[in-house]
Amino acid sequence: MQTITTLPNAAPAPLFTLRGVCKRYQRGDETVTIFDRLDMDIAEGAFLAVMGPSGSGKSTLLNLLGGIDRVDAGELRFRGERIDAASEAALSRWRAAEVGFVFQQYNLLPMLSVARNVELPLMLTRLSGAQRRERVATALELVGLAAQAQRLPSQLSGGQQQRVAIARAIVADTGLILCDEPTGNLDRAASDEILQTLQVLNQEFGKTIVMVTHDPRAAAVAGRRVVLEKGRFIAEGEAPVQAPAPAVALAA
Repeated sequence: MQTITTLPNAAPAPLFTLRGVCKRYQRGDETVTIFDRLDMDIAEGAFLAVMGPSGSGKSTLLNLLGGIDRVDAGELRFRGERIDAASEAALSRWRAAEVGFVFQQYNLLPMLSVARNVELPLMLTRLSGAQRRERVATALELVGLAAQAQRLPSQLSGGQQQRVAIARAIVADTGLILCDEPTGNLDRAASDEILQTLQVLNQEFGKTIVMVTHDPRAAAVAGRRVVLEKGRFIAEGEAPVQAPAPAVALAA
């Protein structure tokens, strides 16, 4: 993809720019409009929480930002470049280089060890086996699971499995993490661990995080909050910066 050059003394462009974005789905004979001329900017290094009722467009927004789905009209730009106009092959390469996904369902392969699950995004890269293992070890140490590397997912708690999923999302060192209800299946203690980990990734490692959530407690840790209803933003809030709790084990 073409490199975008920032002019000297120019303000940095947003990471994402959405202008006039429209998205519709066909449901039988009915056309369902999710977004109708949606405008939005997401800053590099932001921690954005997206809230709203079911059907409001939250997951659709994540799919558009992650290049999983396509806009029907309008423009979607990443660092100034239109990813909505990219070919499928170029979009696939872009996702591998730029995006990490964390879902409500952990989507771990049960027959593979924790380390092998985390390694999966690196298997199609040109990294050597030693380089892949080094990256996996770093990612697992960051989420506090270095000692669990050879265990199977079934031997871990739900919170630990979600932290494996986060390690998998960051192992390729992408700058963007898209989270769809990452605490939805977890109890309060495990949810707090996940949110603390996301805070560290954002505040100390500069990762841009967009998180869809129904949980006001989860949204409260984000630096910016927006509420979607019927494809429109109806509220927005800025949260105070919070120091991550000390419970998360970090690499030395």
